Amino acid sequence: MSDSQRHDRVQTRAVHIRASVPEGSVPAAVPLYQTSLFTFEDLPTFADAWSKPDGAFTYSRFGNPTTKAFEDAVADLEGGSSAMATASGMGAVSTVLLSLLRTGDHVLAQRGLYGGVFTLLADLCERWGIEVTYLDAEDPAEVAAACRPTTRMLYLETIANPLGQVCDLPAFTSAAQRAGLITVVDNTFASPVLCHPLRHGADVVVHSTTKYIGGHSDVVGGIIVVKDQELASTLWRRGTELGACADPFAAWLSIRGLQTLPVRMRQHCANAEVVATRLTEHPKVARVYWPGLPDHPSHATARALLDGYGGVVAFDLHGGMEAARSFTSRIRLASLAPSLGGVGTTVLHPASISHSGMDPDALRAAGIDQGTVRVAVGLEHPEDLWSDLAQALD
Repeated sequence: MSDSQRHDRVQTRAVHIRASVPEGSVPAAVPLYQTSLFTFEDLPTFADAWSKPDGAFTYSRFGNPTTKAFEDAVADLEGGSSAMATASGMGAVSTVLLSLLRTGDHVLAQRGLYGGVFTLLADLCERWGIEVTYLDAEDPAEVAAACRPTTRMLYLETIANPLGQVCDLPAFTSAAQRAGLITVVDNTFASPVLCHPLRHGADVVVHSTTKYIGGHSDVVGGIIVVKDQELASTLWRRGTELGACADPFAAWLSIRGLQTLPVRMRQHCANAEVVATRLTEHPKVARVYWPGLPDHPSHATARALLDGYGGVVAFDLHGGMEAARSFTSRIRLASLAPSLGGVGTTVLHPASISHSGMDPDALRAAGIDQGTVRVAVGLEHPEDLWSDLAQALD
């Protein structure tokens, strides 16, 4: 700025503080661009950027350098072409469903989904006239048998919440492709470390990055990953209309979590194996659900599909609700909490919390009992963790 253009009044100079751009060096960590908007030197450049998702950054609802760094990293890990970060996992799911479905469409969905997705689908049925058929997701022939002329989408979870069912993704996505369906897979419980659904034929992958990707119980977020650029453009356009975008600070925290994800997931899986194995031997436990156990119904599929069996263990207690209340009131090292994927172990009663929107018939169909407890195994020493769970059981 020349001397003739300089504004010397302190009120003006205090407002117009310019960010410096590093020259000759590169930041070791991704910088946090905590800004809502970006400025331009000329109108044509501004107008061009405003009209497309891959132009210059204009407004952080449409895109932000920190958020894009996170999106690009997750897309790379998942084997996708692009990604869109959202304000929560349900923000990712809602963006996909509201962007790709319309009144009268029919959805095929796996039984035992996260309760929030079940509730959202029920709401869309009531308000939008969407129809949903739930599948056991054990035989890909279920897809063709349940299809109608209006069927639009197949919705699956890599490792289902909370009982750990693992469906044969390549077989189910192939069946969906033959029927002309879009396959959406929630990969939250597996993370990109254990599975890559896009490489097995899925069209869309969603995550609650609040969980394992964030990894420290201090950020809420979600992400959508796709391979097809036309589909990506549709989701970006409608997602920005919905306002589901991630905050830059949340994306920045999620980048930090992503950098240690492989190391953490290995320990989550190793600790879960100790807990699951010992639970099978405890007299108060009726049944244990962890896909790494040889007697789990999905064990053979999980062994073929996954690079590890995940950190979530569920089990049924003898004594139903009363036993569940007693157990959850006695834990000390583990925490009674609604989420998972952080460094600390959390315990949840699905029928009361995560799946409380399901009626008794739906709970039974999903295999969830009043005595079912979910343990999201953290990074504590497994002997300390088992000591806590054992005293709560005893």
